[in-house]
Amino acid sequence: MLHIYYGNGKGKTTAAIGLTIRAVGAGMKAAFFQFLKNGSSSEINILRNIGNIHVMCCEKCNKFTYAMNEFEKKEVTLCHNEMLKKGIDLLKSGEIQLVVLDEFLDACNKKLIDHELCNLFLDHWTDKAEIIITGRDPSQSMINKADYITEMKAVKHPFNRGISARKGIEY
Repeated sequence: MLHIYYGNGKGKTTAAIGLTIRAVGAGMKAAFFQFLKNGSSSEINILRNIGNIHVMCCEKCNKFTYAMNEFEKKEVTLCHNEMLKKGIDLLKSGEIQLVVLDEFLDACNKKLIDHELCNLFLDHWTDKAEIIITGRDPSQSMINKADYITEMKAVKHPFNRGISARKGIEY
């Protein structure tokens, strides 16, 4: 089944991590892929130390996309495509029952992942495993494919008062 956690509010990645831990606690095996993130977010440290979770991040993604040049965007796109291919391989092998594609919607919307590969993944694997995608602005076709949709809406956030992201809370 396909789960979408989207919106401009805090909590999309946190919800995906919670479901990953619940699934692994129930004996499932999981894969957690972070798009547009280089693996420096605090949650990655603990996920890598929990058994039965395969973790991949795009280590080449060291800045916000608006600050990337075309070469950097191409490198990040190649990395994202490889991550998605690895997800397909893990699903084909039957090794995992849950896949999280964190910030997948943003990678798709920014054209930093192959759209045909995205569609192939979503069209062929959502009936064989739990697939969780996070980010902002899901396309109508993704909404139509989804079994679960949760919108995270920002009502109030410290960033709006000039408070930067805090380690352990926002990243």
